[in-house]
Amino acid sequence: MTVNPDLQKERDSATFESTELTFMLDRGADRTRRRRYIQSLALQDPDLNEVDHRFLTRDELYSSIVRRSVIIARKLKELNLTDLNDQLIYKGSALRGEGSIFAIHDLMLIPMLQSQATEKQRKKWLPMALNYDIIGTYLQTELAHGTFVRGLETTATYDPATEEFVINSPTLTSTKWWPGFLGKSVNFAVLMAQLHSKGKKYGIHSFLVPLRRFDNHQPLPGITLGDIGPKFGSAGNDNGFCRFDHVRIPRENMLSKYAKIDSDGTYHPPISDKIVYGAMVLTRVGMVAMAAGGLASGCTIAIRYSAVRRQTELTPGGIEPQILDYQSQQLKLFPQLATALALKFAARNIRDRCDQIQDDIKAGNVSTLQELHGLSSGMKAFSSLAANNGIETLRLGCGGHGYSEASGFPSLYSTVTVLVTAEGEYTVMILQCARYLVKCIAKAAGGEILPTSIAYLTEKPELKCPAKTPEDVLNLEILSNAYKHRAYRLVTEAGQQLQSLVKSGKPQHVAWNESHMYLVQATEAHCHYYTVMNFVNSIKTLEMSDSLRSVLTSLCQLYALYGIDQHAGQFAQDGYMTGQQLSMATSQIASLLTTIRPNAVNVVDAFDYPDELLKSELGRYDGNVYENMYKWAKDSPLNKTEVHHSYKYLKPMLQSKM
Repeated sequence: MTVNPDLQKERDSATFESTELTFMLDRGADRTRRRRYIQSLALQDPDLNEVDHRFLTRDELYSSIVRRSVIIARKLKELNLTDLNDQLIYKGSALRGEGSIFAIHDLMLIPMLQSQATEKQRKKWLPMALNYDIIGTYLQTELAHGTFVRGLETTATYDPATEEFVINSPTLTSTKWWPGFLGKSVNFAVLMAQLHSKGKKYGIHSFLVPLRRFDNHQPLPGITLGDIGPKFGSAGNDNGFCRFDHVRIPRENMLSKYAKIDSDGTYHPPISDKIVYGAMVLTRVGMVAMAAGGLASGCTIAIRYSAVRRQTELTPGGIEPQILDYQSQQLKLFPQLATALALKFAARNIRDRCDQIQDDIKAGNVSTLQELHGLSSGMKAFSSLAANNGIETLRLGCGGHGYSEASGFPSLYSTVTVLVTAEGEYTVMILQCARYLVKCIAKAAGGEILPTSIAYLTEKPELKCPAKTPEDVLNLEILSNAYKHRAYRLVTEAGQQLQSLVKSGKPQHVAWNESHMYLVQATEAHCHYYTVMNFVNSIKTLEMSDSLRSVLTSLCQLYALYGIDQHAGQFAQDGYMTGQQLSMATSQIASLLTTIRPNAVNVVDAFDYPDELLKSELGRYDGNVYENMYKWAKDSPLNKTEVHHSYKYLKPMLQSKM
C-alpha cells in the first residue's frame, strides 16, 4: 500500500502507539484480534461484494440488503458464529454499515422473548426466532403517538369466550408507523397495545402477532401492511405502517413472564410497570455507543482529510500548509475528537451498569430499574445530539468535498441523526431523565442513599472554583468538580422551581410544563457531568502507558474546558467561576489544540475503521484522496455513456433554428 506522505508523516511523528488505544477501546488485544478476524471473514467474502451502495436506487438497495441478509444468516451457521457479539460484528461488516432485515428481530424480538416470555413461550417461539423461521419487528410507534407510550391507541381486548385477544386499530392515528423492516420484510412482530379485560383498561402490554402467511408472505386477514416511503436516510430500510381490523390471537401470545391474564380474564399485574419497557431501555443504552461510534467515524474522515489537504499560502510563493495546521480547523475538529472519546467511555460505563441492573432484575430486584431508565434516557438524548451536531461541524470542516457522497458524510449524518429521535425524541428523553432527577432530589433530602451516577446530589459542592493559575484549570479533579457544581446547582434549582410553582397553587402538570426550561438545562448539565466524570475516572483507573495517558489527558482536558467555554454563563452565574478563570480556560483551549495536533491522526487510527466500513474517499487509511475521488466519480452510472439517453429531450432545442 502506498500511503500519502503527509499522512505517513503524521503517523511516524506520533508519541504513542495507536494499537494500545485500540486494545483499550475494545477491552483487550484478544477482542481486537477477534473483531478484525470476524470483519475479514465478511469483507473478503466474494458472495458479499457488490457495487457501491451509494449508486443504487432505493429498490436496488433494498433488494441488495434482503439478499445479503439471507446470505449472512446462512454464513453465520456455516461459520458457526454463535456468540452474539461476533454475529453483530459479522453482520455490520457484511452489510457495509447498512441495516439488516433481521436488525430489529435480533435487537428487540429475541431479547424480549428471552426476558419477558414465560418458559413455555420461550420453548415455542425462541427456537423459531433464533432459526429465522419467523422474522420479527417491534410495533410501538403510531401515526399520532411515539415517545408517549401510555398514549398508544392500538387495543388488545381479551375475549374469555374464545380465550383470545382481539387486536384492533380503532382510529387512523392508531396505525403503527415507522417500525423497521415492517413494510415488506418481516412476517411477525412484538406488538405494544392497550390491554382491556372485563371492561377495564390495564395499560400497555406486549403481544406476539403473526403478520404474514409463512407460505407466500401475503398479509394475514385483517392486517394492512406497507412501506411508508422515502425518508431523510436509511433508504434500504422498509420502515412500514400496519393496521389491525379485529385480528384474533391466542391468550398464550401475550408475553406473560411478569403480567398475565387468566382464562376467565382476571388480570395479574407485574411487580413494576417499567419492566414492559425493558427491551426499549436496552436499545437506548446501545444507542449511546452508536452515537459515539458515528462521531468517531466522522472524526476519522475529517482529521485524515485535513492532514492530506493543503490550502492557501501563508507566505507568498510558499508551500500550502496542511489545513490541520490551522488553529481554526483544529477548533472545529479536536473538540469533536475529544467528545467521541468521552462518549465511548460513557457508553462503556452505561453498558456495565446496565448489565449489573439486568442481573438484579433477573434475581427479582427491580429497585434499580428507575436508575437505568433515567440514565439511559438522558444519555441517549445527550450523546445522540452531540454526535449529530458534531458530524455536521466535521462535514463543514471538509469544505466542498464534504458535501459529496464520496466523503461519507451524507450517509453518516443520516444514520446518526435518526438516533436523536428514534426510540425516544430528544426533549422527551431529557424530560424523562429530569423526572428521575427530581425524584432523586426528594430522596436525597430524606437522607436516602443514591446510586453512584446521581450520588452527588447528597453532597454539598464547593462554592468557588479553586483554580488560581492557568495550570490549575487543567487539573482533572478541578474540572470534574466544576461540572459537579454546575449539575448540582441546576438540578437543585429546577426542583425548587417546580416546587415553588406547586406551592403557588398550580396543578402538578402545569407546574411541570412551566418548569421545562429549567428541567432541560438541569438534565443536560447532569449528563455532561456524568460524561466528564467517566472520562476522568477512565484515565485514572484504566491501565495504559504514560504516553497514552498523556494524550488522553489532553483530550479530556479539552472536552471539559470546551464545554465550560460553551456554557460559560452557567459556570459563572452563581459566582462559582470568575471572569478571569473563564479567560484562563479559553487560553488553555488554544494551548491544548497545539498539544493534541501531533497525535490527532494516530487517535483516529485507533478507532480502527476499515475503509470498506468507513465508506469515505476523504478518510481513506492510505490518504490517496484525489485519485480515489476521481475514480469514484468515473464509476457513476451517469458516466456509462458519453451521451445520456435524455439527450433526446435536449436535441430538438439545441438543433432548432432559433
